[in-house]
Amino acid sequence: VSAAFYLFRKYGNLEDVKKRMVFTTHTPEEAGNEKHDIYLCEKMSYFCDMPLEQVRELSGMTDDLFSHSLAALRFSHLANGVSQLHGEVSRHLWSRYPGICEIKAITNAQNWLYWADKQLYKARDDDNKSLFDDRKDHLKKRALDIVADQTGKLMDPKVLTIVWARRFAGYKRAELITRDHKRFEAMLANTKYPVQIIWAGKPYPLDYPAISDFNQLVHLSKEYKNVAVCIGYELTLSKRLKQASDIWLNNPRVPREASGTSGMTAAMNGAVNFSTNDGWFPEFIKHGVNGFVVPPADYANMHVQELDEYDLNKIYEILENEILPLYYDDHDKWRDIVQNGMRDVQFQFDSNRMANEYYEILYK
Repeated sequence: VSAAFYLFRKYGNLEDVKKRMVFTTHTPEEAGNEKHDIYLCEKMSYFCDMPLEQVRELSGMTDDLFSHSLAALRFSHLANGVSQLHGEVSRHLWSRYPGICEIKAITNAQNWLYWADKQLYKARDDDNKSLFDDRKDHLKKRALDIVADQTGKLMDPKVLTIVWARRFAGYKRAELITRDHKRFEAMLANTKYPVQIIWAGKPYPLDYPAISDFNQLVHLSKEYKNVAVCIGYELTLSKRLKQASDIWLNNPRVPREASGTSGMTAAMNGAVNFSTNDGWFPEFIKHGVNGFVVPPADYANMHVQELDEYDLNKIYEILENEILPLYYDDHDKWRDIVQNGMRDVQFQFDSNRMANEYYEILYK
C-alpha cells in the first residue's frame, strides 16, 4: 500500500494512482486485515514523506489506526476476493465504507503439474480400475511409512484414512470431531468400518488458542493407536498426507474461509473432499458425486456454539451413514467419487485458469 503514496507523489492526483493499482483481498478475518498506529507508519516513512493531514484526507481515515486493506480498496480501481463466495463476503464486509473500488472474484487454484500424481491420472484415463486401486494403495503405504517414522503409529493402508492437515487457526476448528467424545470413541473402535485419523499443520507462533488445539490433539493421539499427529508440515509431507488420505476433512466456520486450496491438491492425489460449504467448495462440490458437504444452514443467525454443534452433528451423520458404508461396501462407487473429484479439479482449479483470470479480469 505504501506504493500508492509513492505514486501520488509522482503523479500528483488520486485518479492516476487508481488506474495503476489493483488489490487482492485474501481473508475476511480481522487479524488478516492489518491496522497499525498511523504515527508509527509516518515515523517509518510508510507514507513517502507525505504530511499526515494529507494522508488522512486521501485515505479517509481520521483516527489513529491506519487500515491497510481499506486504504488499498480506496487507492485501487479494482479488487478481487479469492473465491466466488469470498467475493460476496468481501463486498458485504466493506460495503459500509465509502469510496472503495469494485470487488470481483477470482477463485484460487493449485499447480496441477506439481501436485497431481500422474500415474493415478493415467490409470483413470485408461479406465484401468485395478491399476488405479493398486496405485492408490502404493501411495497410502508410502505415506503411512512417514507417519510411522514420525509417530510410531503403524497404520493400515486398507483402512479408511481421514486427514486434517493445514494451518491451525481457531475458525478452521481442527479438533471439531473430537468434541463429541462418545461418537469419536465409537468411530475409532468400530471394527466393521474401521477408521484412522491423521492431523498435521502449524499454528502461528503467537496464536495461543491454535497452539493449545495442536497440543490437545498431540495428547489425544497418545490414547489411540489409530490417531496420529505429524509435525514439520512442509511441501513434501503435505503431498504425502494427501496421498495417504481417503477423506480430506475441512470444517471451517462458514463464511470465514476465503478460499482454501488444500482440498484441490488432495483431490489431485485420489482423496475425497469432505467439507463445510465454505471458500472454494461451493464451486466444486456435488454431494455424493465428487465429494461430500455439510448441508448449509442459516449460519448468519446462529450463535457460534449452535453453529459448531450443527456442523459437528452433520459431519458424524455423513461419516456414519454415507461415507463409511460406501467405502467398505461399494468400492466401485467409491472409486467413481474419487475419480470424479480428480476430474473436476484438474482444469477448473488448476493455476493456469487462475493466472489467465488474473490477467483478463484484474491486470489487463
